[in-house]
Formats: sequence, C-alpha cells, structure tokens
Amino acid sequence: MTPVLSFRSRLALAHAAAIVVVLALAALGGYWGLSKAVHGQLDAALFALAEAEIGMLVEDGGRPAAVHEAPHGTAPPSFVRLDRLIQIVDAQGHPLARSSNLGEAQLPTPGALMARLAAGETVFETLNGFGEEPTRMVSVPMPVPVIGRTPWRAVQVAGSLDDTIRVVESAGVLLLLLGVALFVALGTAGASLTNRVFSAIDDVVRHAQRIGEAHLAERLAHPGTRDEIGRLVDTLNDMLARLDHSFEAQQRFTADASHELRSPLSRLRTEIELALRRPRTPAEYQATLRSCMEEAERLTLLVEELLVLARLDAGQERGPTETVCLNELAQDAARRLDSTARQRQVHIILEHAPRVNAMVARGPASLVLANLLDNALKFSPAGSSVTLRVAAVGPHAVVSVADTGPGLQADELPHLFDRFYRGTAARASGVPGVGLGLALSQAIVHAHGGSIEASSPASGGATFSIRLPLAGDRPSSQTAHAS
Repeated sequence: MTPVLSFRSRLALAHAAAIVVVLALAALGGYWGLSKAVHGQLDAALFALAEAEIGMLVEDGGRPAAVHEAPHGTAPPSFVRLDRLIQIVDAQGHPLARSSNLGEAQLPTPGALMARLAAGETVFETLNGFGEEPTRMVSVPMPVPVIGRTPWRAVQVAGSLDDTIRVVESAGVLLLLLGVALFVALGTAGASLTNRVFSAIDDVVRHAQRIGEAHLAERLAHPGTRDEIGRLVDTLNDMLARLDHSFEAQQRFTADASHELRSPLSRLRTEIELALRRPRTPAEYQATLRSCMEEAERLTLLVEELLVLARLDAGQERGPTETVCLNELAQDAARRLDSTARQRQVHIILEHAPRVNAMVARGPASLVLANLLDNALKFSPAGSSVTLRVAAVGPHAVVSVADTGPGLQADELPHLFDRFYRGTAARASGVPGVGLGLALSQAIVHAHGGSIEASSPASGGATFSIRLPLAGDRPSSQTAHAS
C-alpha cells in the first residue's frame, strides 16, 4: 500500500515547489533581460561606430576609401575603437580599406550578405570561428550614392563578444547563488510559519480529543487572537455547546419518557394485581378493566406522540405541502371540539376574517390546531370563551388561539414547548396530559417552515400564535363559524 503523505508534508512540498517555480521564472527572466540588454549595448556601439565611419566617408567625397583611425603621435590614448575591427567594402564585397588591427585578415563578405546590403538592409550577425574570440559584426550600407561623386560602399564593424559572454555568465552564476539563498531563506521562514500554525492546530486537536461524552461542558482554550485559528476554536466551542445542549435534552427526554411510561404501567400493574388477589364480582372486574383501558389509552397516546416526534426529528413526518385554507381548518377544529366545549361550558368563537391560504400539510396542521384548541378548553373556566383568529400578516399566515384561563407565568415561557414540561397551572389543576402536545405542535410547525409563539396578555389568559408561509390569493371575505 502506498504511504499517504500528511497534510503538513504536502503543504511543505507545495510551498517548496512554488518557491522553486517562482525563483526559476524570475531568474530566467532576469538572465534573459540582462543578456538582451548587454548584447543590445554591444550592437548599439558597433552600429554607432559604423554610422560615424559612413559619415566621414560621405564627407570625403570621391577620395579613396580609408578607415579613419587616430594618427600615431603624442595624442592622449583613446578607447573609442578599442577592440573594434573596421572594414570598408565595395559592391562586390572586395575590401577597400581595413583597420590596422585586422592585419592581413578580412571580415567575411558572402554573397547573401552583399545582396541584403544592396537592398539597403543593415545586418547584425555573430561570427563563430573568426579570430580567437567570438565576434559580433554589423554591416551597414552607405546611403544611395550621388552619381559621379561617391561609389557604392558598405562599412563593416566587428567587436569581441568575450566580455559580453563573461558578464552574462557571471550574472547567471550570481542569479543562481541568489536563487539558492532565497530558496533557503523562504523555505526556512515557511517551515517555521507552518510549524507554528500546525502546532496551534495540534493543540486544538489534543484538547478536542480529551473532551468526551462525559465532558461536553469543557471548552477549548482560546488562543486570544481573532485569526483563522481563533475562529476555528470559536466554531468548535459553539459546536460543543450545541452538542452539550443536545445531549442534555436527550438525557432529559429519556428520563421524562421513562417516568411518564412508568407511571401508567405501575398503575396498570397495581390494578391487575389487586383484581387477582381474590375473586370479585363482575361489576368490580368491569370497573378494573375500564381503569386499565384508560391507562392503556394514555400509554397508546404517549407512545404515538413519541413516535411522531421521533419521525419529525428524523425529517420523516413532514408530509406533502399544499395550499390549505386556514379558515376551513379552524372551522373543522372548532366543529370537532364543539362537544368537548359544551361539556365544559366553554364557548368557541371563530372571528370573521378574509380567506387565508398557507403552504402546509393538511393533516399535521389540523393536528396542531386541535392540540392548541384542546389545551385552551382544558384551562378555560366554565362560562368563558376561546377565540380563534385567522389573518395574513406580511408573508405569513397567522392563526391564534386565545383563552381566558389562568395565563402563563413569565418563568414558564422559555420552557413551555419543552417535551414533558407541564406548567404550574397544569400541575395544580390536575388536568390530564403528559406535556407532549405543545412540543409536538412546535415540531410540526417548524418542519413546515413556520413558528409558534406563546404569550400571556395583561388582561389574563394565554394566546398561542402560529405563523406559516402564506400562499395563494386572498378573497375579500370568508364566513366564520361560532359555536
């Protein structure tokens, strides 16, 4: 199996490769630019000397061609033509005059060169094998001669490439040494920075590995900076906080579920044990069976609600959304609970409102309305009323259920939708329930992209408001039902 390099090793290799590529491109670019500049200076010097020689030849008029060298004498030494070879040729390429440093040798004048000169072209070329050193030569034709005065001529000037080559080679060596030094310096700095970054990451990893399920309350030590490492630690700490909250909720849910399941099971066991201790009359057996049936129904309802919550948590109970008229759902909920309201002597009022459509699954939405309306009836005193309102507020369809019961305490509002939570009024009044109705309603509403809120007005009672995504057109009016 091929070993896999660590991320740190891959990062170091990538950094080194990037440095090599950048330095190599910079060195090649610098070497090419310097070489071109040095060779250009030599060509410019040769061409300037050729033009000067041509200018003096033109001034001489019809005199025989001669190279204008400095005369021997007491004049100070001149470097103008140092290491420069000059030759004047005619149209056939025959030398007419040469500088003294050429001796008996002559600069080459092949036919192809003469043809280009005859066409008026200035020709630069490198002569390999001419003399002891590499040579650069320029051949410049004289201007079109004046008939009868100046014959056709061309001037050739050559210079040694040895100094130019040495300068370029020295620059190449210098660039190479500079590149190696920069590579070592940048590589060392990059390795040091990488080690510092990964040391900080390693510290975060070691601390995170020590935090297990039993220590989720612990948090990673913050480096004290607002850089990427600091943001990483903040993100991980936020994730640990969410996990800690989830584990606490799960543990609390498990404990509450166990308690709620244990109570009816214990009562069932007690009823059955008492019934089996001695023979009883059929009426007593019937009473025991009815009591067992009530506990069994309570257990069934509890298990069903737990299953629905589990499916909602897993995203499996949302149901297909459709355009649903909330006015009709409110009417159906009021109609289904009308008999319960009459038994408790509570009046259900459905206020008149324009038609409001929402994007929601009909069955779950109907269950939420029934839960809220049933809760309102449970806590409303005899002779009071429960009000259902439907309205469109901005992009939301809003359904509210308001009762005139004991209301909600301020410290109960944050926990009202927790699973198995029952408020003070519910525990004091002995109203039957397990504390899952509101939690189930909230889970359904959230699954459909909505929200549910509870408030307790100063006038008394409690109000629950459901907000769902608004859909469809809203006609001007809708007839409401009141029971």
